[in-house]
Amino acid sequence: MVTVIVGAQWGDEGKGKIVDVLSEESDIVARYQGGANAGHTLVCNGKTIVLHLIPSGILHEHVQCVIGNGVVLDPVALQQEIAMLEHMGVSVRGRLFISHKAHVIMPYHKLLDHAREQQQGIGTTGRGIGPAYIDKYSRVGIRVVDLLDRHVLEEKLRANISEKNAILEKLYHAERLDVEAIVAEYLEFDRFIDDFVTDTTMLLANAISQGKRVLAEGAQGSLLDVDHGTYPFVTSSNPTSGGACTGLGISPRAIERIVGVAKAYSTRVGNGPFPTELHGTAGEQLRALGAEYGATTGRPRRCGWLDLVALQYSVLVNGITELALTKLDVLSTFSTIPVCIGYRLGGKRLKTFPVDVPTLEAVEPEYIELDGWQRPLDDVTTFDELPPQAQQLIALIEQHCGAAVTLISTGAERHQLVRR
Repeated sequence: MVTVIVGAQWGDEGKGKIVDVLSEESDIVARYQGGANAGHTLVCNGKTIVLHLIPSGILHEHVQCVIGNGVVLDPVALQQEIAMLEHMGVSVRGRLFISHKAHVIMPYHKLLDHAREQQQGIGTTGRGIGPAYIDKYSRVGIRVVDLLDRHVLEEKLRANISEKNAILEKLYHAERLDVEAIVAEYLEFDRFIDDFVTDTTMLLANAISQGKRVLAEGAQGSLLDVDHGTYPFVTSSNPTSGGACTGLGISPRAIERIVGVAKAYSTRVGNGPFPTELHGTAGEQLRALGAEYGATTGRPRRCGWLDLVALQYSVLVNGITELALTKLDVLSTFSTIPVCIGYRLGGKRLKTFPVDVPTLEAVEPEYIELDGWQRPLDDVTTFDELPPQAQQLIALIEQHCGAAVTLISTGAERHQLVRR
């Protein structure tokens, strides 16, 4: 059985906690796309842990973790993350498996990312993710398997760096890259990850055939999907559920459950349209109460009310079978809670979520105002213990989006979760 976890908004929905909790009942947790531009935050016994590449199930000793072929691998970030976990006493070796088909982020990818961001202003993290995917689809990328042969690695690197040096020098006036230094650095990285590298497609196929429980973990969110998101203000991969199949090499027939993770309000990092964004006191209050700062970059997140038009679109695109609602507790101080239930453009109500930027920037959100509950949710352990006003919000989400809310996070800790 395969369960896919997808972000149902613009990322930062709290997927890390949901994956961590569902890992308790899983055998394998597999990351299927993205790179170190995603930060999944876990809070365990008051301690905050941020993971960027290693799946969020790593904190459960019985779980095997997979970094799939759809991920672009940052050697520096991976080594730092493994060192952090081992320092905490978390066993990684023998439990972490890296696809030999995963592409590797090179130093020139980060340089190009920074240079292009200065010109384009998309709002990337500068981690080299986009340029690495460009090389992948240009069929000149360096894969983990290429690190196994020094001659193959040198040949590919020399061809790539010759082209990248020309771009960096002539277009961005940056310094030339040293081929020999990069070859030496990545051969050393090969020695480091050698014990982790395997054919993860076969590992997962065998696990699925044996009836093991696989949890596929996506990064970013559906509205940042390069095909289905608010292009061009998107990420460089497919965070939607279909990305799990291509990013791990699993059959769509193996997927039985798709859990969409959404906040009880909306946030977005970086540039791009955001219909329900708040610019005044309420937005600042949401940011402060929700600690809305990027786990990877530290950038303040743009905050706004819950957008059910966008969420309904995510349910449709992903085939979401159930929703996990996070940060419900953040809304506890508001006397009224506006929820966007429609868009209007030129006086007419739109029937679908528009993904073209000019239209999405021009829409006027149509809100319904719900009463707030104005009491803490710390002591809530069952759905019936939720305030009636909170139950009303959840009922509105289910009615509008056509998916049941089965998990409700009432705080940052693992135990602060209501299951239905």
